[in-house]
Amino acid sequence: MNILFIMFDQLRFDYLSCAGHPHLHTPHIDAIAAKGVRFSRAYVQSPVCGASRMSCYTGRYASSHGAQQNGYPLRVGEVTMGDHLRGAGMGCWLIGKTHMVVDAAGMERLGLARDSVIGARQAECGFDVWQRDDGLWAEGPDGFYDAKRSPYNEYLKSKGYPGENPWNDFANSGVEGEDIASGWFMANAGKAANIAEEDSETPWLTSEAIRFIEQAKGPWCAHVSYIKPHWPYIVPAPYNDMYGPNHVPAATRHPDERVNPHPVYGEFMNNPIGRAFSRDEVRQSVIPAYMGLIKQIDDQMGRLFGFLEKTGRMQDTMIVITSDHGDYLGDHWLGEKDLFHDPSVKVPLIIFDPRPQADATRGTVCDALVETIDLVPTFLDCAGGAPAGHILEGHSLMPLLHREWAAEQPAGWRDYAISEYDYAPSPMSVRLGVAPRDARLFMVVDKRWKFIHAEGGFRPMLFDMQSDPQEFVDLGDDPAQSDIIDLMYQRLGKWGRRMSQRVTRSDDDIDASRGSAQRKGILLGVYEGSDVDEELTVRYRGSVPQPDPAHDT
Repeated sequence: MNILFIMFDQLRFDYLSCAGHPHLHTPHIDAIAAKGVRFSRAYVQSPVCGASRMSCYTGRYASSHGAQQNGYPLRVGEVTMGDHLRGAGMGCWLIGKTHMVVDAAGMERLGLARDSVIGARQAECGFDVWQRDDGLWAEGPDGFYDAKRSPYNEYLKSKGYPGENPWNDFANSGVEGEDIASGWFMANAGKAANIAEEDSETPWLTSEAIRFIEQAKGPWCAHVSYIKPHWPYIVPAPYNDMYGPNHVPAATRHPDERVNPHPVYGEFMNNPIGRAFSRDEVRQSVIPAYMGLIKQIDDQMGRLFGFLEKTGRMQDTMIVITSDHGDYLGDHWLGEKDLFHDPSVKVPLIIFDPRPQADATRGTVCDALVETIDLVPTFLDCAGGAPAGHILEGHSLMPLLHREWAAEQPAGWRDYAISEYDYAPSPMSVRLGVAPRDARLFMVVDKRWKFIHAEGGFRPMLFDMQSDPQEFVDLGDDPAQSDIIDLMYQRLGKWGRRMSQRVTRSDDDIDASRGSAQRKGILLGVYEGSDVDEELTVRYRGSVPQPDPAHDT
């Protein structure tokens, strides 16, 4: 078996036709859902790129691996997807984005050179790299946002696009007369990006994925990680005008959400992004472009899956489709991601397993609570590796893929899911007067209730998703919900007490070591030799050794 692990950046769970979008038609992704399982309640472990991805790549919660925000390095030595899979005999390759920041101080402390195999893997989140391109080659008065080499920019230059940063000047900008119409300005979202469609980011990365698979020797896992439909919201023709304001759904928001909101929520509503996406003209400009980006993605999936079919790889390749978080797009008076409403924290997750064991679940929708940290244990299971429960905090999804889940949820499956968010670097934490260590949010969600705890002395938030599926009514200060709030704090406390840092010894190791010290002569608490088995004292009985007469004593 091989694994094709596809991640889109900032793709909402409900912007696919198989998930019920009224206007977007995504037949190629839908076809994978029809052959596999679509998980309708999949949650990321942090609703921001870097932290979400580090959780996905390590199979561990953000507070376990420590890389809790964009720009926070993943510490040297953290065991990753690549480490687990290579130990099971499967290669693990990156094609696209990780948003990983290297722990340069840790590398230097341990003397790890980046041009060594182990150093390169530590610097690249455990992957072997086919192409890494994080896809944000923005430039301001202080220089580039990302100073690394851009293989996509090099590709564009090889195609004849001029300048030092054609990503900015062509792929993510339109034209107004003779001037650049930058995609950073959302008023330009409806313009066509000034690039041939086949040269834009999504087709380029698809070509790289095909090029990798053509030469790959199995078994392999290929993480094909697209930057789109992440902003800048601009797309080349013909996708730029496929959708218009008439295809923009009404925003999921209510005026009462602005009345005495939770302080953290209030600050995010009133930041520049929230204020922008509260304007109808912004939504009507951005959302058609966002939909065009998704339509281009689906067309490229048709190209990629067609290649798999043509080459016979569809029969021996597990396909996984997901995202690192969603996009508010004006819902709840917010833009971007960061908080815990479903448009931000819930993601699409579709898995196709070609093996006969999965035949019973083909075309089903599973509403079990799933976390994206479940992917590493699922991949390890697929590769035939030994479980690593002392390191991995998720659960293999194989029981949900290989039997009719609706008849019986696997014993011991989770009752609630967790997500975390560290907003310490944001201006919102400063305006709230919250110390960096306290600028943290925690979500606990079950099949009915969504609870958010905020450090720093704030009250919690609570939503009853049964009576309020749109998450408009915050019950966090309702005395009638005290029992539910107490339950959620009990769950958060239990989760907080989890064994998360003993990663060098498994429970099996500990079980096997019990009693071993006695068998190596450590006899603590023994009053006389007859208190323990005779076998354990054999080295401590007998005559005193006599000196050898041949040696001078």
